[in-house]
Amino acid sequence: MKIGYFLSSEEFTPAELLEQAQGAERAGFEALWISDHYHPWVDAQGQSPFVWSMIGALSQVCSLPVTTAVTCPTVRIHPAVIAQAAATSAVLHGGRFVLGVGTGEALNEHIFGDAWPQADVRLEMLEEAVAVMRELWGGGFVNHHGKHYTVEHARIYTLPDTPPPIYVSGFGPKAIDLAARIGDGYVSTMPDGEMVRRFRENGGGDKPCQAGFKAAYADSEDEGMRIAYERWPNAGVPGELSQVLPSPRHFEQASELVKPEMLKEAFVCGNSVDAHLEMIDKNAKAGFDEVYVANTGPHHQGLFDLYQREVLPRLR
Repeated sequence: MKIGYFLSSEEFTPAELLEQAQGAERAGFEALWISDHYHPWVDAQGQSPFVWSMIGALSQVCSLPVTTAVTCPTVRIHPAVIAQAAATSAVLHGGRFVLGVGTGEALNEHIFGDAWPQADVRLEMLEEAVAVMRELWGGGFVNHHGKHYTVEHARIYTLPDTPPPIYVSGFGPKAIDLAARIGDGYVSTMPDGEMVRRFRENGGGDKPCQAGFKAAYADSEDEGMRIAYERWPNAGVPGELSQVLPSPRHFEQASELVKPEMLKEAFVCGNSVDAHLEMIDKNAKAGFDEVYVANTGPHHQGLFDLYQREVLPRLR
């Protein structure tokens, strides 16, 4: 299994993200995820640098492959623009770039006042967006007049030798089936073997499957839980709320129902090697090929040291 590090754009400044990327490479992580947000989930996280600027900067400070986890190419940014951004990113990273996509959240996509579509419509928009991007990566002039998008006389001139792979995020059955049908790989944040099985059996075959989880490194589990609750109480918000709530203050209101101990299910808290190995093993047994760990709070160097010294050697 490939072990990567997840850069949380919602929580860290551009300089901190670059520092973490370099630290992850030195520690022996093999790849990077980076989130694409216009807003943080809650104000306590406090950041949201533009992901495409960050991806360009990452190409200059480390050599690890990068995947967006995930970009929504449907409402906030037109897929023709995402296609250009992803092509340039693939060139900058020497082909070591994967475009991870999903149907998004109102939190990031509502900012122009557009109606937030129902889930089935969002999936339909994503499928058309992926088709538009792949056509543009073919190198010719594109004219597309679809149900959701129009492209006229558009051509991308800066292209990588090979188009970037598109990995599709999905949690519900319809989204997983779409990922299997149109994706070059699958993205999830849940160690759920049934999701991987559905992806593989409905067209995904042996395509790569990526997963991620969150950690809160600290000297004790209780201190890690305190940090997780302070920075990411939204991780305990259930159901479809994460897709439909429109602003950080709404997530803060919903998070009032979350208790600190509930975050033990969403985070690996503290500094236990065995706890990290157990979470990685859950993802491996679920069928994932790659797993990415994010650290919340100020102690990312402690997590890097833990992985370099004990976690990665035991896995290898």
